[in-house]
Amino acid sequence: MTTGPVRIEREGGVAVVTLNVPEKRNALTVELKTALRDALAAVADDGGVRAVVLAAEGPAFSVGQDLAEHAVALRGGGDAAFATVREHYSPIIRSLLTMPKPVIAAIAGTCVGAGLGLTLAADYRVFAAGVKLGTAFTGIGLTFDSGLSFTLPRAVGDARTRELMLFPRVFTAEEGISWGIAGETVDAADRQGTVLDKARELAAALAAGPTLAFAETKRLLLGSSGIELDAALDAEAAAQARCGSTRDHAGAVAAFLARERPVFSGE
Repeated sequence: MTTGPVRIEREGGVAVVTLNVPEKRNALTVELKTALRDALAAVADDGGVRAVVLAAEGPAFSVGQDLAEHAVALRGGGDAAFATVREHYSPIIRSLLTMPKPVIAAIAGTCVGAGLGLTLAADYRVFAAGVKLGTAFTGIGLTFDSGLSFTLPRAVGDARTRELMLFPRVFTAEEGISWGIAGETVDAADRQGTVLDKARELAAALAAGPTLAFAETKRLLLGSSGIELDAALDAEAAAQARCGSTRDHAGAVAAFLARERPVFSGE
């Protein structure tokens, strides 16, 4: 287990990456963003990790950018203040979206701004019942970052995205799910523990699955927007051929014919 602003714990094929600055409600400082960027790169490259949980310590998942730090950076000029988008936010979101293994986000507390961006870059979400979410950006005179111009319309549609950015109100996890955000809620007294337990359970099930097929699925979906039919069909054919050459596919077919449950090795 690693410690610091981001904690990494590995158990079996699951890595839990935890934002670990609860005293600041996991506000995204340069230190925290750098640690998260590096942690995600590490678990992406770890062949022993077959699923990832993105979690947070304390009462908030993340309140987004640390505005106190941002105010100091603004005094150094706009270039200094917004270099973090390319240096931190973009690599973090790219890492989550292209992670060659499933990512489950565990959201037990408030999640706004770039915190929302982190969760929407995951493949699935477990929320505490009633948890509060929000975009927040235009409320401080800014627009999208942390991938939300890409992920939010794909989750809730263009019209709802416009509403949430023009009128940056807080909404509940239940509302978000009803609009199309993929996830589920957990209702329990121990919000953080129960949400994390459920996320771990889902990640463990995915870690026992066909890892390379999951990676190809994520790659196809990421590249599917805006491409023509022939390009989509060609991409599917190439991905299916790669999956078809795996041990997992051959073993699963043999298990099906033998009326046995397949066991996936991730190879």
